[in-house]
Amino acid sequence: MLKINVDNIGDLAVVECEGRIVQSEAAFKLREAVTSQRNARIVVLELSEVYAIEGGGLGMLVFLQRWARDHNIRFKLFNPSKFVRERLKRASSISDFDIPTLDEMMALLARADRRYALAA
Repeated sequence: MLKINVDNIGDLAVVECEGRIVQSEAAFKLREAVTSQRNARIVVLELSEVYAIEGGGLGMLVFLQRWARDHNIRFKLFNPSKFVRERLKRASSISDFDIPTLDEMMALLARADRRYALAA
């Protein structure tokens, strides 16, 4: 089972994922959550609580990265769990993804929050 929570801060969307991305249903749920963020400039997938990901989930990450690029949206994977990192390494996909450090993520959040506060 995959739980998803989306937080929007200005033009930044943080998609928090918890659980497993091993069946088509979970991959499609993830696709819907991300592709519904068409107004975002940056989409961050927070993956620290994902403890299982299989081929379909990895394929969906690649699809979402391409979708984001096609829509001029920066796509980032934040804090992937050890299991997710290992699966990405095995699939030789880890270098294809933008994985920000904690400091980079904090800067993104601060910038988005500042912009959001100015707009309000």
